[in-house]
Amino acid sequence: MLTELDLRLTDGRTLHLYDTGPATGTLPVVWHHGTPNIGPPPAPLLGAAERLGLRWVSFDRPNYGGSTPRPGRRVGSVADDVAQLADALDLDRFAVMGHSGGGPHALACGALLPDRVEAVVSVAGLAPYPAEGLDWFAGMHRSGVASLRAALAGRETKERYEAAAPPFDPEMFTPADYEALKGAWAWLNSVVGPAQAAGPGGLIDDDLAYVAPWGFEPAQVSVPVLLLHGRQDRVVPSSHSVWLAGQCAAAELRLFPDDGHLSVLHAGERALVWLREQAGRS
Repeated sequence: MLTELDLRLTDGRTLHLYDTGPATGTLPVVWHHGTPNIGPPPAPLLGAAERLGLRWVSFDRPNYGGSTPRPGRRVGSVADDVAQLADALDLDRFAVMGHSGGGPHALACGALLPDRVEAVVSVAGLAPYPAEGLDWFAGMHRSGVASLRAALAGRETKERYEAAAPPFDPEMFTPADYEALKGAWAWLNSVVGPAQAAGPGGLIDDDLAYVAPWGFEPAQVSVPVLLLHGRQDRVVPSSHSVWLAGQCAAAELRLFPDDGHLSVLHAGERALVWLREQAGRS
């Protein structure tokens, strides 16, 4: 059963949490949502998590859903929020998993909370900007390039861009992505819709954080990392995960030749099996 609660943080902010509930012998997995999403854990993976003895814990990132903004937040800022979340729920150790923009936030926890994080899964996640040796925008759909270049120009430019943003271009996603949205991963509509309806504040904060210094280096992540990416991804090119795999000491890279940004989530259950295996080795 999924429960929701509001956590009052030490700086006075509110973090809205989601929790599938404690059970003896379960491994908590903290889910990091994409941009723009709210934070419920992925419903298509709830059954697999239960079978594997995994407990989903997640939250709306600041300025999304029920969580209040955190002005000037960086990607690495998430580690403090997750540490307070874990303390409030009596979680000693846990794994982390993120999709798309959630990938960097999952890596942040691996880098900055090494004594608490068992393992990290990043699905279709971004590399930091700039990343030495990576052509960061190569292979990215033109609308994503325009949006992130606006973020590079600063908050005022980004806000103007979002106020007059062009309509969604369906070419951003692949045929495989649209097939995924016809099936179980239609769930994504339930987390994207509320985030978009609330306005662009969370998205703006996210994009500004992605192209600014993250507050950590991926090379700091010493715990096991699994990187999943579709080679056809037009939102975050798979070259980002290839680059990350060369930075994280204990990284395993799995590329899926026919998948895009959303359809790669079909590999989510295999990622949960991997997390369970990593926890069993600690």
